[in-house]
Amino acid sequence: MSSFVVGLTGGIGSGKSAAAAKFRELGAGVVDTDAIAHELTGARGAAMPAIRAAFGDGVVAADGSLNRAVMRDLAFADAAARARLEAILHPMIRTEAMARCAAAAQPYVVLVVPLLVEAGDAYRQLMARVIAVDCPEDSQVARVMARGLSREQVERIVAAQATRVARLAAADDIIDNGGDLADLRRQVEAFHNGYLTLAAMSSGS
Repeated sequence: MSSFVVGLTGGIGSGKSAAAAKFRELGAGVVDTDAIAHELTGARGAAMPAIRAAFGDGVVAADGSLNRAVMRDLAFADAAARARLEAILHPMIRTEAMARCAAAAQPYVVLVVPLLVEAGDAYRQLMARVIAVDCPEDSQVARVMARGLSREQVERIVAAQATRVARLAAADDIIDNGGDLADLRRQVEAFHNGYLTLAAMSSGS
């Protein structure tokens, strides 16, 4: 791993993407495991043959990509199905994420892993720091419902993720995203400056 890596995590709707975008604007490298997952499950994605073999044609859209709505409902209704999907995707995502972190030219890399706590040690050993984006649960639910999901769907997703307490306990640093974007940016700028210093110290420069 050639770069200083900061793991960024948070529950669905917490504002991980907004925080990662701010870090990118400030000059950090950003590797997003969700984006990698979308690439792997696209129309010609490397994971699609294994997913089709495991779950059948019903989870495959007309263009050959993963039918995310069908797969989401299946995965959150059936723990065994979710585990099967994760066994296919997670090793592929991790391998690609490691390669992108190693190739990054920026002073440090933010590695966005929504399910960092749930993944155990799979990613933690790659990271010098872990930062969690946090917000009140009612804000989290409202933000995700605004994307078109029902309250029941959002609550199922939240229930399947690590608890807020567990996520905060695993973090070295915390961004409170209960406010507005300006407040988020101020916090990201402060952490960015700190990470630049830590990255420089770790590289001996």
